[in-house]
Amino acid sequence: MTRDLRSIKKSLNLIRETGVAVNRLRQSGVVDPLRLDIALQAAKNAATYGAAAAVVIKGARVHPDLPAIADERGELTYREFDEQSSALARGFASLGLTEGSRVGVLARDHRGLLLTMVAAGKAGIRLVLMNTGFAKPQFAAVVEREGVKAMVHDSEFLGLLDALPADLPRVISWVDEDDAVPEGAHTIESLIKGRPVGPVPAPKTVGGFVILTSGTTGLPKGAPRNKVSPLATAQMVDRIPFPTKETVMIVSPIFHSTGLGTWLVTTALYNKTVVRRRFNAEATVAAIAEQKATMLVAVPTMLHRMIELGPEILGKYDTSSLKVVVIAGSALSPELSNRFQDAFGDVLYNLYGSTEVAVATVATPAELRKAPGTAGRSPITCEVVLFDDEGKRVTEKNKAGRIFVRSGSPFEGYTDGRHKQIIDGFMSSGDVGHFDDDGLLFVDGRDDDMIVSGGENVFPLEIENLLAEREDVNDVAVVGVDDPEFGKRLRAFIVATPDAKRDVDEIKLYVRDNLARYKVPRDVVFLDELPRNATGKLLRRVLVDMEV
Repeated sequence: MTRDLRSIKKSLNLIRETGVAVNRLRQSGVVDPLRLDIALQAAKNAATYGAAAAVVIKGARVHPDLPAIADERGELTYREFDEQSSALARGFASLGLTEGSRVGVLARDHRGLLLTMVAAGKAGIRLVLMNTGFAKPQFAAVVEREGVKAMVHDSEFLGLLDALPADLPRVISWVDEDDAVPEGAHTIESLIKGRPVGPVPAPKTVGGFVILTSGTTGLPKGAPRNKVSPLATAQMVDRIPFPTKETVMIVSPIFHSTGLGTWLVTTALYNKTVVRRRFNAEATVAAIAEQKATMLVAVPTMLHRMIELGPEILGKYDTSSLKVVVIAGSALSPELSNRFQDAFGDVLYNLYGSTEVAVATVATPAELRKAPGTAGRSPITCEVVLFDDEGKRVTEKNKAGRIFVRSGSPFEGYTDGRHKQIIDGFMSSGDVGHFDDDGLLFVDGRDDDMIVSGGENVFPLEIENLLAEREDVNDVAVVGVDDPEFGKRLRAFIVATPDAKRDVDEIKLYVRDNLARYKVPRDVVFLDELPRNATGKLLRRVLVDMEV
């Protein structure tokens, strides 16, 4: 009887959530109640071509002459985007790539990457989004594991392609000025040229994406996304005010979840997406001013570099158009949260989630002012709970537990057959956190980052956040290294400001004055920069293994 009541309650809650989610889609402009025919056609296209192609087809139908993409080579309208991607889909077919073919793409953010994503959807091709920071052995291993049968890549990665079979079909997505196109090689432009630009017949099954996890410890795992539920879009717009028919700049890599997810929603709302192949702090601020961008999507390390430009350089550019800045991908320190909003206004939205669980929580600017560094609250169709190591719910405020997420965009399992731990329908995020007295979530660190030193449990993030508050610290990481007496000891790696004294004893005393004695790093090492991957995540294993 109790189980039946629980099932009924769960069903009623799902109905309520769905209703609220649909209303949020209407309020945000994703769904126009006066043009339900467009919404229904878009849903149908998403179920056959996939989400990327569906939003571009919709844009070409409703606002064909609005700009869709702007990169270093100019702009494409929604009509041009739709037509060129259709021609490219036919170009892929000319290479023998058919429905269900697995194609890898190794490209930075530019029209070539986005055209490939949409064309693959129209052709029913399964696209594997590769990390531009791959080393050759990693790259070759992922290509083999995912069964990739062709590769789309920028010319700068020609050397990396040496790791693959010579007969693997290749298409160059962007040619740098100093690079020559190999004889007989295909480019996106050559595949598009002269081909029909009309609608492509719908594939029998959606191709979908394989998004790779960050891979900060070992080989990245593949997380497939065959279909994107409309509820996933509701998660994004519920707590983040996306603009409509304006300009959004995305500097977070689109091959990863945050960049991809925000681009899909941005395009569904007929915005112009501004992308650049490489991040440069001042160039990004200049582009925001020039393009009058309303929204920026980035990772925390990028915001840090923008702030470090200083008032004199920032003051050269009018960034008053900027109303929303969405960050994700790594932890937001309280210090960076405050400094950024002091400089750019209360515009910061901290999105917490992962490749597997999708969106878990979002912190609004007001919440970040009240509780700097918080991950915020769950949007509609999502729920976050904590479990202890025995799988029991942690309900007390300010008590740490393992973070588990229920999402409207369920994870389908890794391509190698493994899956995340699930308890009562909630999936592990792999992080540990706590809720404060107001119900705001704080992420204390990765579950596997916890260091046991002398019998005491320590999460590096607390020490990192403290040290980040110092004016003489530009960047910081704390890891655990082997110690014969304590099992593990704490080692702090610091990127200091140019005028810093670099006094090891002063750093230790500062931590001792603010935290428990067992949280004081026994070693302090100064570096020029910390090792991070393309999405800004810290490569802790590199620091743990570093010879000091």
